[in-house]
Amino acid sequence: MTYTCPEGHSSASGDYCDVCGSPIVGAGAGGGGGPAAPSLPPPLPTPGGAGAYANPLDLSGPGPAVATGSPPSSGELVCPSCGASNLPGALFCENDGYDFTTGQLPRPLDPPVGVTQADVVQALPADLAPPSGLVPPADAAPPPTDPAGSPSVGAGPAAAPLGTVPGVTPTSAPGHVEWVAEVWVDPDWYASQDVTEPCPSAGMPLIVPVLERTVLIGRLSTSRNIHPQIDLSSDNGVSRRHAQLNSDGQRWWVEDLQSANGTFVGPAGAPLPSTPIQVGQRVELDDHDRIFVGAWTRVVVRRATPEESTLGS
Repeated sequence: MTYTCPEGHSSASGDYCDVCGSPIVGAGAGGGGGPAAPSLPPPLPTPGGAGAYANPLDLSGPGPAVATGSPPSSGELVCPSCGASNLPGALFCENDGYDFTTGQLPRPLDPPVGVTQADVVQALPADLAPPSGLVPPADAAPPPTDPAGSPSVGAGPAAAPLGTVPGVTPTSAPGHVEWVAEVWVDPDWYASQDVTEPCPSAGMPLIVPVLERTVLIGRLSTSRNIHPQIDLSSDNGVSRRHAQLNSDGQRWWVEDLQSANGTFVGPAGAPLPSTPIQVGQRVELDDHDRIFVGAWTRVVVRRATPEESTLGS
């Protein structure tokens, strides 16, 4: 079953849209109202004119017949990867995650042959709820726990497969890391968000090797095939597709992808930024610029040190 958010996106979650994070009015409301009427995505055309719904959760069988090659409705975007129709102005295909902005193909569920899986660990209190001052994106999951029920330190979400994938240009030669992203828990940013839930311990930053020129910042969602290279699943204020980094090999730009709580950029040593960058507009990052997202996360992209240059091996 899917729901339609106020922005017109198709969402598998009934409380908040899992694309833009907007609350879905009427979903699960009491008083006999029941959940909002489900909205099935358009069927994919198949030879012979029969279509099957693009929603992988729909197990009811083939959808209505669709004429092969029929033109889409006015203004709709047709995904060149899977053929599904999308709303005008969509940044990603709702069916398979194709990026209309960069032309990047959906990331595979499994790493390509020869690519290693980097384990990124983050510790988070088990009872942490979505920050009260932010809009919680859909499908926020608690961190793993050990058999005693306490958070498992070092058992955080795994990072996306790192390495060369079709349609993505690497930032450096195989086995050599030229760029890294520092992921910090920033207590000052947390305090500025006016939330009441406890902030994780700041500690040292998590160092994520950046091996591609197009990098997704967000939260892991296996069901929607979303595997961000900078995985911030521990911060429930971060949208699944929150922001995107792009590079020409020497410079970096950041772009907000219609996130629920915005993307903020500010230089080191300056007051915390209070105005988010415009959605869909790429902002060039200067040296030591800081990216703020979610309830407590600060991201800094910088060149790797000699010791860090072999992290991708």
